[in-house]
Amino acid sequence: MNIINQEKIPQKFFLAQKLEQLNWTLISLVIILAFFGFMMLYSAGGGSLFPWLIRQFIFFCLFFPLMLFIAITDIKIWFRFSYPLYAAALILVIIVDIMGHNAMGATRWFRVGPIAIQPSEIMKICTVLALARYFYSIEIANIGRIRFIMIPLLLITVPALFIFHQPDLGTATILILVGVLILFIAGVKMWKFFSAGAAVVIAIPFVWNFLLYDYQKKRVLTFLNPSEDPLGSGYNIIQSKIAIGSGGMFGKGYLNGTQGQLNFLPEKQTDFIFTMLSEELGFIGSIFVIGIYCAIIAICLNIAVKTRHQYGRLLVMGVIGIFFLHMFINIGMVMGLLPVVGAPLPFISYGGTIMASMMIGFGLVLNVDVNRNESLGKG
Repeated sequence: MNIINQEKIPQKFFLAQKLEQLNWTLISLVIILAFFGFMMLYSAGGGSLFPWLIRQFIFFCLFFPLMLFIAITDIKIWFRFSYPLYAAALILVIIVDIMGHNAMGATRWFRVGPIAIQPSEIMKICTVLALARYFYSIEIANIGRIRFIMIPLLLITVPALFIFHQPDLGTATILILVGVLILFIAGVKMWKFFSAGAAVVIAIPFVWNFLLYDYQKKRVLTFLNPSEDPLGSGYNIIQSKIAIGSGGMFGKGYLNGTQGQLNFLPEKQTDFIFTMLSEELGFIGSIFVIGIYCAIIAICLNIAVKTRHQYGRLLVMGVIGIFFLHMFINIGMVMGLLPVVGAPLPFISYGGTIMASMMIGFGLVLNVDVNRNESLGKG
């Protein structure tokens, strides 16, 4: 009788046991970040739930259970479907490049009723899945050989070129940098990176003259000298610096920021939301939020170190790379330290697709944490 009960209990409480194994510290930090996002979107809406906060809250409520579902699913499922998911995401990126919804001069979205879906955000996660699967599947001795590097290079560059053509320089750059990070962690020799870096430097004149769009060139020139066109291309970054500087140590107070509330700050709900946060919550509030980002990265790095299989380790590092680069580029951009590119701040900037991609990414990280000692078999 006791044996029968012991056999039934694990089945009955299987879901509860799975959820109990999750890293709830990491989940709590994600929730705190999302809460700051809700706060700032409420402020960006002028103290109203509409138009951004209510939608962002719905996005979060929809994708949070998806994150938990991904986290408790057998990791072998994600391992098995890594390549098909990559192929599906690449098809969507190609289709949106051909016939997607055009907004503000860019074709990056599918329009489904009131919802805009940006496949390039999902493409980043799927590229990480495919690269992790590939490097798990080959012998360590083969990683340094040129012919074995060609496949991962194609996995990175093909979607990056389509995304660049949309045009979306920020997402394409993040995809390439994350791919390079995974190549490095997988064991590709340093001299190959130096050679690639030299090739990039040599190619800069060609990229500038033939590949970059005029508005992208203007962004780079504005980054170098924003005061040259203070009412045109330099307006955004000048207003952003004014807002951040005026926040001081403790900020002007929640809902009391002048640059944001008086609409001097464009795109305050997306790319420049950290500017609003700095103006209203000051240096202390900004450092606190950055500290949460750093704590999340530290926890994820610990998960990567403890994971015994290469697939999980590369998967976690890829998600961390996406998360970190979005944070680093966004904050550096609004402070005038980097050129202005499209890189929303994870869990704080408004957007359903970036919320979905980050939730999926951290669902995979949580999954790896639970299954860090799992044997995946041969690739």
